[in-house]
Order: sequence, then structure tokens, then C-alpha cells
Amino acid sequence: MIHEMRQVGRLASGALEWACPTCGRRVALADPPAPALTVLDPGDETAVHIGLTAPGRATANPGEPYGLGPVQEIPRPPSLPMLPADPPDTAAADRAWLAEIGIDWGGGEAA
Repeated sequence: MIHEMRQVGRLASGALEWACPTCGRRVALADPPAPALTVLDPGDETAVHIGLTAPGRATANPGEPYGLGPVQEIPRPPSLPMLPADPPDTAAADRAWLAEIGIDWGGGEAA
């Protein structure tokens, strides 16, 4: 599903605010020298968003309503499960495996 985002204003920081009228996604695009994309409201994160310039605004290709830039958002994969707070110590298991294949990691010598 493709949603069109439109420039709706400029924030106090100077970044351009873009919004999707379909799902409510809002982002702020900061200009160089420190370009950045900040998500203000995620909206529908499964949709692909494209930037639509305002009517009458000049674009790279006259007659083309779509702007250029980092407005397009690619759907993200599902979140990974939370990692344990204290991961198990795998150093001993790693050294045992290295020893099995002939590498003496503790002494720094290969067998």
C-alpha cells in the first residue's frame, strides 16, 4: 500500500514537517548540513510513503508531482524478541569449540 505524504509546515527547528492524510504519519526532515529524518507520529508503519510536493512547486521533472528525498519509508521487519538482560557467558564454550577444532586460543597458538 502506498500513501502520499505532503509538506504541511516548518517546525521551530527549521525542519520541514510532512504528514500523511491517510494514516496520520508525521515526519520532520532537517536540511543540510545535518540532514535527518525524525518520526513524529508513526502512523501506518506497514505502508510505503512517498513525498508529494505542493501544487505549483518546482520539481526536478516539471509535471512530476513527486518530490525527491528521504521521505520514502520501507516497511520494517517485525521486532526481534527481547534479549536476556544478562546474556550467558559464552567465552568458555567458544574456547572449548576452538580446542575441538585444533586451536589453542588461551595460549595464542594454533595446534
